[in-house]
Formats: sequence, structure tokens, C-alpha cells
Amino acid sequence: MQINQAVLKNIYIGFKTIFNKALQNTEPLYKKIATIVPSSTKTEEYKWLGKIPRMREWIGSRVIQNLGAHDYAIKNKSYELTISVDRDDIDDDTLGIYNPLMKEMGVSVASHPDDLVFGILKDGFTGKCYDKKTFFSDKHTVGKKTCSNMSTYKLTNETYGDARATMMSLLDEKEKPLKIKPNLLVVPPQLEAVGRRILLAEKEANGSDNIYYKSAELLVVPDLADKPTAWYLLDVSRPIRPLIFQQRKKPQFVSKTKETDENVFNDKEYIYGADSRDNAGYGLWQLAYGSTGATNKPQA
Repeated sequence: MQINQAVLKNIYIGFKTIFNKALQNTEPLYKKIATIVPSSTKTEEYKWLGKIPRMREWIGSRVIQNLGAHDYAIKNKSYELTISVDRDDIDDDTLGIYNPLMKEMGVSVASHPDDLVFGILKDGFTGKCYDKKTFFSDKHTVGKKTCSNMSTYKLTNETYGDARATMMSLLDEKEKPLKIKPNLLVVPPQLEAVGRRILLAEKEANGSDNIYYKSAELLVVPDLADKPTAWYLLDVSRPIRPLIFQQRKKPQFVSKTKETDENVFNDKEYIYGADSRDNAGYGLWQLAYGSTGATNKPQA
């Protein structure tokens, strides 16, 4: 095949079409647990974190609720994925061998937010959120009270029920219920069977009714496989979700294919890639409960 700008343009369009189709057809999981926040600057501040607005009886003047008590910020980072195509493959008209690679690139880019969001979820026992405590902590404070959204117990019907009760019992600084409704159990592949028994089995092993049958949706996440005993219960029923995916620049397909480009001139390689600017961070700890699953719960 004779290489010229028209040929290179058609190759770019073809690769981009394959990439975009894979990008659009891939269904990442992060949207289930993260609020997607568009970003317009290098760093975004989330001063509104820490307080869930509530209606009150209107007596006298309006009471302005202060949402600027915290200085939690998420800084955008740049990410890229780049591959090269050998000029000989264009000369020999064997570009079809690259089509699966371009498709895989689209899948990888679409799944990139999963890497970030589920990465910070499993690191929530060490990563800090807006109140300077770790996201999963037994030292969160609401008013003068100390609250916990974590444990170390393995996932069982009993510990799942304890987590539900803990979340649903949370109060605000005025001792009013936060109305938390945990509805998503997130587990690594190693705990899928346990999660299914808790949420999808109508009967327990002893034949009694399973009171937690369909009490939440089960989400099995391969990204969590390196923490095989940890599990997470989330409330994702609200506009604000437990985690944040911040997007400064959506993924963009780009190329370097001019004869004067160093990669072409020196290495006879045409370069194609994708890049984005984004990051993930912690939202409201009140909407999440996590357990390391490292220990058995003591019997009463």
C-alpha cells in the first residue's frame, strides 16, 4: 500500500471508529457507586461535603445552612494509553491485526474510572476523607458523638445485618435520622457466593426464612480481588454517592503520523493513543460501611 496523507487519514478514522465503538459499548461499574462531577480547573474543592441538607419548619427568617466547613479537594491527574503501528504493516496492508488492539484500547479507557474509584474504595481503611479521618473509621464525629462505619468482621448474614443497622441508625448533628438506606453490597469475586446466599437465597441453611432476601443489590467487582476478604455496604439511592469521579477532560483519541514526526522519521512507527484528565475521591462516609473481613465476629 502506498503511504500518503489520505491513506493515513483513513487509517486514523478507522482506528478511531473502532476505539469509540468499544468505548461506548463498554459498561464500567463505577457509575453505580460514584457521583460524576465535571471539572473546569486543576483542582476542585468540595466544601459542601460533611452536611446533608434538611428541610426545617419555617419560623421567622430563613436559616442558611453552612456548607463550607471543610476544605477537601481533589486534584486532577493526566492519564494516557499509547500504541505504535509499524510502517511495514501499512506497506504490507496488514492493518487488520491492529483492530482488536484498538478495540481493547477502547475497553481499557472506558474501564479506567473503575481503576480509580474501586481503587480508593478498597483503600478506604487508610485513605482520608473530608473530616481528616480515614473513609472507613470508628472515629468519625457528628456533633459531639463518635460514629463508626467500619468493622473487621467477615461477611455473614449477621455482620451484614449489623452493618445495615449501623448505617440506618446514623443521626445528624441535631439528632435527626439521616434516613440512610443501604442498597448495594459490593464484594470481590472471592465473596460472590457468600453475597448471593445473603441477598438471593430465600432460605438460610437451617431452613428458616432469610430476612435479608433481596434487601440490597449485589455487585461483584474484579478490581477488588486483591482484598479477598473485604466487603462494602453502600447507599447509592441518593444524588450524592459515597465516592466521587471527577472528570476534567473526557478521553480523546489522538495520533502522531506526520512524516516529520520523530517517531515516524527515526523509528518508522505511527503512534495512536488516548488521554484524559480526571481523578477520584471520597464523598460522604455516612453513605458507606466497610469491613476488612479479617476476623470472625465473637459469639455472644
